[in-house]
Amino acid sequence: MTEPASLPPRDLPGLDARWSRVVRVHGSGADAGVTREWHCLDTEAALAELGVEPVGTILAVHGNPTWSYLWRAIVDESLRAARAGEPVWRVVAVDQLEMGFSERTGAHRPLAQRVADLGAFTDAVGLDGPVVTLGHDWGGVISLGWAVDHPESLAAVALLNTAVHHPAGVPIPAPLRLAGARGVLGAATVATTGFLDTTLALASPALEPQVKAAYRAPYRSADRRGGIGGFVADIPVDARHESFEELERISAGVAALRVPALMLWGPNDPVFGDRYLDDLVDRLPHADVHRFEGASHLVAEDRPYAPAVLEWLRSSVAEPPAPPVEESPRPLVEERADAAGTRHQTKPTPFTPLWHGLDARTGDPAVAVIDMTRGRRVSWRQLETQTRRIAAGLHGLGVRKGDRVSLLLQPGPTLTAVLYACLRIGAVVVVADAGLGVRGLTRAVRGSWPDVVIGERLGLTAARALGWPGVRISAERLPRLAAAALGVSHSLSEVAARGAELQAAGMQEPEAPRAHDDAAILFTSGSTGPAKGVVYTHGQLSALRDVLATHLDITPEIGLVTGFAPFALLGPALGTRSATPDMDVSSPRTLTATAVSAAVRASEAGIVFLSPAAILNVVATAEALTDDDRAALASVRTFLSTGAPISAAMLTAVAELMPNATPHTPYGMTECLLVTDITLEQVRMAADAPDAGVCVGSPIGANRVLVSALDADGRATGEPSADPGVLGEILISAPHLKSHYDRLWLTDRAATRATPSASERWHRTGDIGHLDAEGRVWIEGRIQHVIVAADGPIAPVGAEQDAETVDAVRRAAVVGVGPHGLRQAVAVVETIPARARPGLADPQLTAAVRASTQLPLAAVLTVPQLPTDVRHNSKIDRSRLSEWAERALAGGRPGAP
Repeated sequence: MTEPASLPPRDLPGLDARWSRVVRVHGSGADAGVTREWHCLDTEAALAELGVEPVGTILAVHGNPTWSYLWRAIVDESLRAARAGEPVWRVVAVDQLEMGFSERTGAHRPLAQRVADLGAFTDAVGLDGPVVTLGHDWGGVISLGWAVDHPESLAAVALLNTAVHHPAGVPIPAPLRLAGARGVLGAATVATTGFLDTTLALASPALEPQVKAAYRAPYRSADRRGGIGGFVADIPVDARHESFEELERISAGVAALRVPALMLWGPNDPVFGDRYLDDLVDRLPHADVHRFEGASHLVAEDRPYAPAVLEWLRSSVAEPPAPPVEESPRPLVEERADAAGTRHQTKPTPFTPLWHGLDARTGDPAVAVIDMTRGRRVSWRQLETQTRRIAAGLHGLGVRKGDRVSLLLQPGPTLTAVLYACLRIGAVVVVADAGLGVRGLTRAVRGSWPDVVIGERLGLTAARALGWPGVRISAERLPRLAAAALGVSHSLSEVAARGAELQAAGMQEPEAPRAHDDAAILFTSGSTGPAKGVVYTHGQLSALRDVLATHLDITPEIGLVTGFAPFALLGPALGTRSATPDMDVSSPRTLTATAVSAAVRASEAGIVFLSPAAILNVVATAEALTDDDRAALASVRTFLSTGAPISAAMLTAVAELMPNATPHTPYGMTECLLVTDITLEQVRMAADAPDAGVCVGSPIGANRVLVSALDADGRATGEPSADPGVLGEILISAPHLKSHYDRLWLTDRAATRATPSASERWHRTGDIGHLDAEGRVWIEGRIQHVIVAADGPIAPVGAEQDAETVDAVRRAAVVGVGPHGLRQAVAVVETIPARARPGLADPQLTAAVRASTQLPLAAVLTVPQLPTDVRHNSKIDRSRLSEWAERALAGGRPGAP
């Protein structure tokens, strides 16, 4: 069947009929000598009416089974930007032939023909650059084919979920296998609307009925759905397919592109998932990438992609980007305190790799690592030897600089050896905390898409069951059947043995990574949204080691007990022995006081690191300590807990267990593990200050802290400054500050927005607070938890501290209810003793809590337990509590928050 092009109905939601036009195009390839009619959306006339000249053209190409309606948001947003005086981009969004409202020719159109078709169209409308291609699904492939063929016009490429290569031996995605099966293809794609309906159902959240109807508008009859079936039939499942060669040509050409590139991705896509994103990143390693967590195949419907594209074009194409900040850390100014407590700065510390401390003790028979859970002790000589063997073995298996290796191992000698082996050869270690839970861990591992997974049996079982990517290596030697069931290719002992053979054969170690090379991906706790991958370079990890060693005066003789995963691996880097206590690291609250004492005694440690969640149970189990246990703890000189604020009462309880130790509770985050520090004595001194919030001390060493003031709408819009008493977002800069977020370009942009200097790395923490006249930092909550009331923004922590002075209150959270700008504060409290059911507090408790604070409270609610994160057991989910309080006060069944 043939049918000429036409214009869409005029009443489709979000689509202005004035954007549509029909273009007559002289055909190319199989269409040579024939004129074809294309429908497209084009903003050229609208821009002419505005009297503005575009800096270039966005050529948007839809996939199957959508049409140019997919791009209505970028059309609308580009015109809004033009009216606002921002860089002007013309948008041309095509309906491919046989699709949308373009001509139905009845011709067979394999991939090469479709690329030629698009080239003929751009010739017809006179697109000669600069052009930015924007493609989705198979439109992504076709747009990239055009990009490869038009280098003289190409300014940049942008992609939503698509693919240019499918690995051999891996089945194509199940939905495409089913739709393309013999006997199903015609029925699912042409005779019925099955394929179209399935695609529209992938939107998350679900599309409005009117929007679904708009997508169906060009495909009302089987005669108009031939192109849908043609696209599915044209998927090159193997090398025998007619379009395989063209796809290979395009994929090779993409790897040669050097123009700016952007990838916006929906990771829940059952068709074009993270496997294909990872392949594209390998081909375009310079690309900016953002994964919209929770989004699916129709990412253009699921998330606000259009503002992201235009912001990226403004920063990367329309305006030349500023020179990148040097990723090797600025020199760290070392500091030392004299007997009077005065700090002095000394010579900068040059970059030395993280494994320098391990190399310095090569051949040393003294104990390096103690694993109290398994009862293992490993010497420096053994650790260094095994590290080099594993490094050689991994390199022999093909692991190269930049390859990602996910470590699903418990802290101890094995994890330590594997970590340092990976770092030596330049592999990027991916460390995802079991405290994220199965769903969070799955998101983390799949999002980072590792090349190799090294794990214990439990972790490998999860990897197999949940479809985590990567070649699998087991920590232990598994029976053959078990290894096959888990998809394990090698064991660590086999890797090390192979490494020893390669060393004996004279294999040279690969070139050592440089300071600015990526070294590790750590994950945030997920307490403020999906866990984010935080990328550190080798220079930044070394700077963390240096600031820790300097600030705490760590020497080879001191010894560490580390019950906090981020620091459990730093012992060898610091050149001192380390012990991990007997505990379940995935549940810090399993750590007991007796276990800490045993680890201190075994390692003769002078420094103890514990997580905030672990401290609660250590203090709670102190009664079980013997005299010998207490004597061991009395030998500790420094105690450290970071990741979440620790109350003075809790620090005091720890000080009673370790009477000769100075308790420290630094302020930091996964993005920068040590920012400020405060001791128990300093906490007590700050208690008399009039400031609201939690005092977390002063910046350490060369670290810097500034504050961006909140405006009346609760946004941090103020110029960053060190002025005291200003409530705003905390900004930090440090030599060991992370490099960037992994595949979260938009999050990176937000974290570095309006920071003080393009020549320094700064980070917006999302924490709110203020500086006092002495330069100390006070934390008052998170920016997303600010209560925007009629008279301005309110930080929650000060009022929470007030409420916690009431005898019957164990812990409190203050949240907002009501419309933005008119929100009312509500206190939600845990009580002593705990209430069995959530609900309104009794009148006596309500009155006591209201009397404790100057902040007017609309209500006081009680819950058996406040919702917190797993890793720290202290970061309260105020957003969740706010929604719960809204429901409870509206008369609904409160249930558990």
